[in-house]
Amino acid sequence: MSIEGLKRMKMTFGLLGPLTVDVDAVPQALPRATVLRGLLGALLLAEGERLPVGRLLDLVWAEQSDRVGRGAVHTGMSRLRTWLGRFGDEAVALESDGQGYRLVTGPDAVDLGRFRRLAADGDPAGAIGLRRGPVLAGLERVNREDPLVTTVEHEVRVTALALARAATAAGASRTAVPALTALAEEYPFDEPLQAALLELLAADGRAAEALRRFQALRRRLSEELGIEPGEQVRNVFLALLAQDREGARPDRGPARVPSQLPRDVPDFTGRDEQVRIVLDALATGRVPVIAGMGGIGKTALAVRTAHLAAVDYPDGRLYADLRGADETPADPAGVLAAFLRALGADPREIPASLEERSALYRTLLAGRRTLVLLDNAAGEQQIVPLLPGTPAAADEPPGDGSGERPGDGSGGRTGNRPGARPAVLVTSRAALTALPGSRLVDLHELDAPHARTLLRRILGNERVAAEPVAAAQIVELCGGMPLAVRIAGARLAARPRWTLARLAHLLRDERRRLDELAAGNLAVRAGFAVGYARLSEPTRRTFRLLGLLDAPDFAPWAAAAMADIPPEQAERQLEELIDAQLLQETGTEPHLRYRFHDLVRLYAREHAEAADEPAARTAALERAFGAWLWLAEQAADQVPGPCFAPIHGTAPRHPMPSGVAAALLDDPMAWFDAEQPALNTSARQAAALRMVPVAWDLAACQEKYCDVRGLYDDWRTTHLTVLQTCRTAGDALGTAVLTRGLIEVTTWTTPADGSGTTVDLADGTETMVALEDRARHLQRLFEQVGEERGTADALVLTAWSLVAQGREQEALEAGHRALDLATAHDHPGGEARAHQIIAIAHGETDLDRTIEHLTETLRLARLIGNTRFEATAIQFLGAAHGRAGQVERAGELLLHSLAMARCLKDRYVEAFSLLYLAMLYAATGDGRAGETAEAALAIARRFDLGHHLAQALGILGELDLAAGDHASAVAHLEESVLVWRARGWRSFLAEALRALGRAYQAAGLPESAARVLEEARELSDIR
Repeated sequence: MSIEGLKRMKMTFGLLGPLTVDVDAVPQALPRATVLRGLLGALLLAEGERLPVGRLLDLVWAEQSDRVGRGAVHTGMSRLRTWLGRFGDEAVALESDGQGYRLVTGPDAVDLGRFRRLAADGDPAGAIGLRRGPVLAGLERVNREDPLVTTVEHEVRVTALALARAATAAGASRTAVPALTALAEEYPFDEPLQAALLELLAADGRAAEALRRFQALRRRLSEELGIEPGEQVRNVFLALLAQDREGARPDRGPARVPSQLPRDVPDFTGRDEQVRIVLDALATGRVPVIAGMGGIGKTALAVRTAHLAAVDYPDGRLYADLRGADETPADPAGVLAAFLRALGADPREIPASLEERSALYRTLLAGRRTLVLLDNAAGEQQIVPLLPGTPAAADEPPGDGSGERPGDGSGGRTGNRPGARPAVLVTSRAALTALPGSRLVDLHELDAPHARTLLRRILGNERVAAEPVAAAQIVELCGGMPLAVRIAGARLAARPRWTLARLAHLLRDERRRLDELAAGNLAVRAGFAVGYARLSEPTRRTFRLLGLLDAPDFAPWAAAAMADIPPEQAERQLEELIDAQLLQETGTEPHLRYRFHDLVRLYAREHAEAADEPAARTAALERAFGAWLWLAEQAADQVPGPCFAPIHGTAPRHPMPSGVAAALLDDPMAWFDAEQPALNTSARQAAALRMVPVAWDLAACQEKYCDVRGLYDDWRTTHLTVLQTCRTAGDALGTAVLTRGLIEVTTWTTPADGSGTTVDLADGTETMVALEDRARHLQRLFEQVGEERGTADALVLTAWSLVAQGREQEALEAGHRALDLATAHDHPGGEARAHQIIAIAHGETDLDRTIEHLTETLRLARLIGNTRFEATAIQFLGAAHGRAGQVERAGELLLHSLAMARCLKDRYVEAFSLLYLAMLYAATGDGRAGETAEAALAIARRFDLGHHLAQALGILGELDLAAGDHASAVAHLEESVLVWRARGWRSFLAEALRALGRAYQAAGLPESAARVLEEARELSDIR
């Protein structure tokens, strides 16, 4: 077929039944691999939304997901992309952002999308007509408990019930019987479906069949569950049998059936998990309380779930806006009067008092399946009079926060709907946790994919697809707040000549972003003003000052420092801000933290700039940065990272109360785990504000923690940012300290492909060769400020470069100079590092001295209590004993260092220990060599550890060669040579070239073998 023909091909997909793929209406064979079918089904269910890799693991591998690596997803997606590409439909594209995947299809290409549009347009018959069976019927590789599947099943069920009502009202019951029969067979314990089918059969004059079905259902429930049919089925069946053959509905008495729900939100997006929780809570008699800040989408979620649940409440749906955000919230007595009239009460007989109205309201609702939506509640006192008298289900277990009930795999969607009792759904800015029988549903911002979907549904696919980058920027600048995204979409919709890039540019200016997020009667700022107006004046001040921080989150002690108040007072004010929905709680005890929504932070800054003097704002930031620095300096002293000299500046510290500090620093690594994002951001913010001494000290305090945790990107980027500020400001000490840290991280962790090279520190020169110039430059920097301990550190780095270049004698001289300086200036960490590099410089030429210096390295590491460097010394000792032929001792030491590294969660040391173990196993013929080298290789690739990567590849290549797998040996060794070339470690490169030469010879490539062996000889001759 020609290329032009391929471009005209159109792929269509079927999910509402067995998975199908058609091209130009011709059925196609599905991928043979069940994993690929599962991935395709999951992506189609997501309707173009990105599914993170972890979610795909849960969807397709289910119970096996914890035993399958993320690589399985990437491999499967690569194969699926190839399979899809066979058909040539340019509208179908499998896209990835590195963290997840989405499948883009042509318009109307998926039956699920057509189903949803028909259902939303009020055509349940057309929608149900698309259904061929259960969702993805027969597809083994899809987790049917996932919300992507259960939500579709629930929508099908709701649409089928709507079809039954429409068919009965139109006198065409027979048209709906096949669809309801199929669903009733698939969901035999779903009471509303069974009742609707009985009604249809009776209305169609098939009472005998209805009787048989009721008897069959009763028998099945008794045999399989040991229960009788529910009240809904019994009442509907008995009432229907009493009707004539024209299909009249059973008499529900004189009471009215109100239907007051606001119109469903047509562009409602996301919130699958929250929808499930609300529906489950309603099904179990709980009162779901949807809480969150203004503009976060509480009402939209409530209205959507109320419409989804409406079929379960045929006796009516009541709605009231309680105006909880207004200065004068709605009077419960007035709301009750309106509800009573809607329920059929004579207006002249409505009691005057609140208590009597509430009692009559409870009486009228008793035994009725009615849903009451109370929107925008002010508090519990306003809600209590509006609650029906029916309590929560007696058998409801205590909530565990999951929304699930023991023994009910349906999640409350099928077969366990409420009996003859009313239900209540509440939205509020407050949590209302004191409300009897409540179930809190705390609502936060939309994630980026769902926010983009919302924008697309407001503006249309074409306009958003034309500017995907600008669209992503808009939703990011809106902070995922549905109201903000809706306003942005409304502004663009009203200005068809505007590009999305124009609005993104306007929103980028923080000072005017809130001004831009206003359209008509919608404004983001107005929602925040309600909460701010209700704060006490001291809390308003704390709110304003906290808004000055760029930190993504902060602890209570940081708020206390910022506001210069006692921690206890700060905690009370933070709780007040949470109650006002101006602050969000995150983390868990003992590391409880708080965060602003980005737009709330801008609102707080607006008020700070208007109400607080510049000097007061600067002082508040200095206190906060000083508190972080005071704690970070003490925590860093207890972190077992690199043995550099701890060099600090003169930035003011803000000490914490002794009790607070002791609790925080009890576990320094845990403190850093909680604070590192805030520390990083604060260092960069201080640099931007030209608070240079505190900026570089905050950055330097994180080096050991980042090294142990493998946070090399954070280390690099923050140091680069702050270093530039130090240079501009002429801060010589800060420049030297940060240069030292940057040399360390870029030397050992920069990716071998050069993608991690850093400005001013790498220019494309081989890494270990370039290290010499950098280290000598660092030595001059420390000498200029008179910091001899730093000079010793620089000399050790110089020695590492000299060893890598094969200049061992010069390396020994630099190492001994470093040792003398470190000893003279009370720098035991520097002494330990010097002994280590001296040992490495001796290498195999003098193993006795090598072991002697490494033994001293170990002694010093233990003396200063640095367990990380202790593990490093042990692993080098193990390697030295191995080279000396002391295999048993070498194995003991290496396993010990490996255990220590894993205890510390130090992947760098872990990988090195694995490498030395693999070499030991290979030398002794131990079968564990391969798997151990593979483990080291995985860590090296994940954390961009170039040295480890090259060594692991070399070990695997040698093992392949010994096993006779010449092709694999060549592949491994060619990559190893490539990495060693970039790193510039000549002895290792020569060794890898010799191994590659042997592999080429074994593979029958003599010319290639001669070339690389000659290069290896030339390298060995260089000294």
